[in-house]
Amino acid sequence: QVQLVESGGSSVQEGGSLTLSCAVSAHPRSRLCMGWFRQAPGKEREGVASLDTDGNTRYEDSVKGRFTISKDNAKNTLYLQMNNLKPEDTAVYYCAADRRPISCTAAHFAGDFAGPLQFRGQGTQVTVSS
Repeated sequence: QVQLVESGGSSVQEGGSLTLSCAVSAHPRSRLCMGWFRQAPGKEREGVASLDTDGNTRYEDSVKGRFTISKDNAKNTLYLQMNNLKPEDTAVYYCAADRRPISCTAAHFAGDFAGPLQFRGQGTQVTVSS
């Protein structure tokens, strides 16, 4: 079982920065594809960033160069550093993990994440005002 708890969401002005955190509770030997997705009202779920078991990162095109995904293994925490935020980044952001041997890409996190080997947190709200 994997438990994920996000924090760090807030309201910021356009051009500002935020860092989201996700506390990860999992078996020490778990090999997880981890990532972030976001859901805005009236919009489709969007995979934002991914981090595979080899440390490779991938991003959705609209956040490349602005967002950075990383993980502190000592703290068992996944992060999403978001810079130069735009109003269109406004959404609820979710941390997610997939235990299956899949292609770990940002787009993968646009899925439902409802399977037995897929996990997601409760979400944290990010609001960017112009």
